[in-house]
Amino acid sequence: MKPREKIQLHGPQELEDHDLIALILGRGTRKEDIFQLSKRILHGFDREELLHEKNYQEFKKRFRLGTVSASQLMAAVEFGRRFFGKENIKKRITSTEDIYEITKNMQYLKKEYVRGIYLNTRNQIIHNEIITIGSLDANILHPREIFRPAIEHGAYALIVIHNHPSGDPNPSTADQITTQKIQKASRILKIPLLDHIIIGENSYYSFHRDGNLNHHE
Repeated sequence: MKPREKIQLHGPQELEDHDLIALILGRGTRKEDIFQLSKRILHGFDREELLHEKNYQEFKKRFRLGTVSASQLMAAVEFGRRFFGKENIKKRITSTEDIYEITKNMQYLKKEYVRGIYLNTRNQIIHNEIITIGSLDANILHPREIFRPAIEHGAYALIVIHNHPSGDPNPSTADQITTQKIQKASRILKIPLLDHIIIGENSYYSFHRDGNLNHHE
């Protein structure tokens, strides 16, 4: 049964992910029919890559899509992100466990992702963003990438989260150095870094909980 027939008879909940992509794109290419194309897009990619790649040329290159298909899929992903991405907005954070519950699915990612969660004066989430994909290295990740969303959204404070694909949440030397740089920038900008959390396999490490964030110099 074709995706269009499935959605007409049973509703969208009965469609698999590749069926949804097939409906969005509408047609395949000379080399791939629509089902081969939609399955290829999903195969071998982390869902976060599809959801958070915002550079059009990179998106097109990464998923090996033509101009029309890349534009259609990117627009659909952006619409979903805008419309449904507010699930945890205004959620009040009262503990490290609250953050872990929101971000624990990062343990399944095959690459390192750096996420920023931005809070208002009531410790409510006002913005939640994937900042970068790749190793958390002070030579690669500049604090401005972390604080730009904080300034844009008028955040009072922030929490940085990243995952370790190895499953071990303990911080590396690079994690510790980068955390120190982020915290120095937070003091200059007067936007407190409340915590840096590392997600491992069914576990996490909190710099704040373990006393490795010095809030006073």
